[in-house]
Amino acid sequence: RARIVRTRANQAGATFASRTEEGVRQQRHQGKLKTKQAQDTSTTLEMMRCSVLAVVAWHVAAFVHHAQPRSATTPRAAPLQAVGIFYSTTTGNTENVAGYLQEAAGSASLYEIGDVKDETFTGFDGMIVGAPTWHTGADEMRSGTSWDDFLYTNLPNMDLTGKKVAIFGVGDQSSYPDNFCDAAGELYDCLTARGATVLGFTSTADYEHDDSKAVRDGKFCGQMFDEDNEADLSADRASAWIKQLTDEGMPF
Repeated sequence: RARIVRTRANQAGATFASRTEEGVRQQRHQGKLKTKQAQDTSTTLEMMRCSVLAVVAWHVAAFVHHAQPRSATTPRAAPLQAVGIFYSTTTGNTENVAGYLQEAAGSASLYEIGDVKDETFTGFDGMIVGAPTWHTGADEMRSGTSWDDFLYTNLPNMDLTGKKVAIFGVGDQSSYPDNFCDAAGELYDCLTARGATVLGFTSTADYEHDDSKAVRDGKFCGQMFDEDNEADLSADRASAWIKQLTDEGMPF
């Protein structure tokens, strides 16, 4: 019996030891699972934190970009205006011709030179200028209009380098055949002296005059009109000349 008791005791001890060892293994396994779960949770939280920080950083960068003042970029210079038509008149003939030219051009602004500020005149890429002739035979101030003051008071202070200019004159080839449109030649001399480039030279062949100070190298230095004797030709002359100026590079 003593052996039987010892044997049963040994079996019970072995069983207890086995169960105890199994319990320890289960506890260790559960501990490892908890440790892994904790690590997984920590990793997930870290990834979420990084994602949130990335989103916040993106929004901050976007806000800073849009909050920058627009003056931080270099503003473009304001563009010049295209073409202006400048005239002065005594009887209204030159104003009539300026109107024909404006109608033919379609996009040019019209100005009486006596009402124009210097910065308005120089603010155009191209100018069409016209005057009558009243002081026949004079070397200066031939038009007897506001051009006389403008050419010798305002214009000398201007730089017209790079400006494209076209000149028209209005005269009476029947009554003043020796001084037909002389003022147009004065416009040419004064404007080219300030650096302007003159376009639109025309033939003298279709006129009945004896002499003109508007002739340069055998051609008129622009388009001449005679509202006293050939008013019926003025509109067609204006249209043909505007087309010529367009072909020559006037920036209409």
